[in-house]
Amino acid sequence: MFATRIRWQNPLLLQTLTRLSPMAAAAAAATRFSSSSPNPNPVSDNRRRVVGTHNGSFHCDEALGCFMIRLTDKFSAADVVRSRDPQVLDALDAVLDVGGVYDPSRDRYDHHQKGFDQVFGHGFNTKLSSAGLVYKHYGMEIIAKELQLDVGHPDVLRLYIAIYKSFVEAIDAIDNGINQYDTDQPPKYVSNTNLSSRVSRLNLNWMDPDQSSEKENAAFEKAMTLAGSEFLEDVHYHAKSWLPARTIVNECLASRGNIDPSGEIMVLNRFCPWKLHLFELEEELKIAPPIKYVLYQDDRSKQWRVQAVAKSPDSFESRRPLPLPWRGLRDEDLSKESGIPGCVFVHMSGFIGGNQSYDGALAMAKAALTI
Repeated sequence: MFATRIRWQNPLLLQTLTRLSPMAAAAAAATRFSSSSPNPNPVSDNRRRVVGTHNGSFHCDEALGCFMIRLTDKFSAADVVRSRDPQVLDALDAVLDVGGVYDPSRDRYDHHQKGFDQVFGHGFNTKLSSAGLVYKHYGMEIIAKELQLDVGHPDVLRLYIAIYKSFVEAIDAIDNGINQYDTDQPPKYVSNTNLSSRVSRLNLNWMDPDQSSEKENAAFEKAMTLAGSEFLEDVHYHAKSWLPARTIVNECLASRGNIDPSGEIMVLNRFCPWKLHLFELEEELKIAPPIKYVLYQDDRSKQWRVQAVAKSPDSFESRRPLPLPWRGLRDEDLSKESGIPGCVFVHMSGFIGGNQSYDGALAMAKAALTI
């Protein structure tokens, strides 16, 4: 097969590769592109496999899909062929985003054909793009390899679902033209900073006199690296930050009955990003009544905070704000009004307050439940 090995001469691309894991960096750096037909001669099963997608303008879904599938054992560092010729595509080991076929048994991952209605499952209903299809079938393997875990490890499944929600689903939705909100109103501002928009801008400028397949393939290479590096950053964020925080919130939620008989006050034994985890775990565990206040220690001041839980993740309105007579008061004035020593402040909106001690913060939360 005719193929041109891409050499990393662009310093920005070199800088991007250095942030990837060794496995991902090797896969990205070894990409080979071709616009011609692959070698028709039979080869052993140990041969370097070939992944195909369409040529011409590219989008984020096939750029990410090609990056991800080459992180698998089956398609490790596979060559990439970009073509719309059915005879070329039929001879390839995997085909993404072109060909009009979805058949995972033959590694065919197109989503444009009539009647296609595949979704990720696990409660998600967004129609999949080629990226979502590759992730659905190979995501757990990719995550397990990247984090050096067994694919059956329970954390792999948790991360698999969380990463789809936080990263892949938006790419599926944008590629399939699904609006983020159910509204007929025009958006109040333009947002072109999402990953799909940034990948789109890597396509050849229509004013560029050089519209060759070689230059187009080089642009697609950049798109793969951009989409793939951000995907892997999301994997490692979820493994190193999201998952430990979820574990802490889950444990503290389970012990809330030891804090107050109402079960409506939770104390974080270690501060972490807790808000989204709390909403998700309340729904998963059918927590009733829902948590009203979360207590945690401010690492800088060593004071304690009592924060009212919002009504929803994107709401500024609290389920039960701290009492109106306390709001806007500080120090002795607040302690006198509340009858609780050591008070520091309560915000004007009532969403957060502070006390010098844990006992004082807990007393504020308990009193707020009764006022």
